[in-house]
Amino acid sequence: QLQLVESGGGLVQPGGSLRLSCAASTSTSNYYAIGWFRQAPGKEREGVSCISYSGITTVYADSVKGRFTISRDNAKNTVYLQMNSLKTEDTATYYCAADRSSSSVTRPRCQPPHFGSWGQGTQVTVSS
Repeated sequence: QLQLVESGGGLVQPGGSLRLSCAASTSTSNYYAIGWFRQAPGKEREGVSCISYSGITTVYADSVKGRFTISRDNAKNTVYLQMNSLKTEDTATYYCAADRSSSSVTRPRCQPPHFGSWGQGTQVTVSS
């Protein structure tokens, strides 16, 4: 059974950077699109970025485009989210998940209902 584990969260000042990692328990994750999602207190979970199984296709939410970069290293069964120019509104718990029904990604599909095998999340707090 595929399990995903997030790491790399923490406390950072506005304008700072963090890199999140999503490590998969098996190489079967290499056949799935992987997404990063976030949920702030009192808000719904939202799609941040998704990447196809090959890593060739990526999609981003408008709120993070140009600041965040998603990538994957299938040799390490790991997907990354490089977050630069962080803002206070980026504060949330970040989750990764797999789309076990598709290896490709589109912006409409980069949303929580299409994903499973959720990790436990990693907290990102942007504050001065």
